[in-house]
Amino acid sequence: MRVFKYKTNRSTRYWTGFHLIIIAVLSLLTLHLYDGGYISAWFVSCVVATIALMVLSVPRKIVVTDKRLLVRCVLDITEIQRSDIASVRIVGQSEMRWILPLFGSIGFFGYYGHFLDLKNLNHVEIYASEWSNFIEITTIYEDIYYISCSEREELVEILTRTECCD
Repeated sequence: MRVFKYKTNRSTRYWTGFHLIIIAVLSLLTLHLYDGGYISAWFVSCVVATIALMVLSVPRKIVVTDKRLLVRCVLDITEIQRSDIASVRIVGQSEMRWILPLFGSIGFFGYYGHFLDLKNLNHVEIYASEWSNFIEITTIYEDIYYISCSEREELVEILTRTECCD
């Protein structure tokens, strides 16, 4: 078993701070404009619920065992059977510019969720703490995952070994 920890970079921390400031300003503005009415209460409740869901989905580490690849988030675990992995490759920074979010986070404690690859018109899932060092994992079911890892060469080497068991 090998564990790869996610490490947030300075850019991700700045984006997280930026998002939190914008959310705080919008919440205060809504409270001020609507004098604490039901619209401001509804807005603040939705914002708090969204932040809570996003924080619970933050990727924490990648665990590779003989049979599985696990992306462990704060509350969720994404599991990919190693026998289901069709291909693994390192992705260049230029390829990631065609990725747009469908339902996920862009810089708020990382980059994670469901995204759309505009170049290939594919649905992809991303689990990253920084917008670099990506690898692409494609399963035999044509599911595509992008995972960032500072030790991506080692992760690719481990995942491409043929000694995994069924």
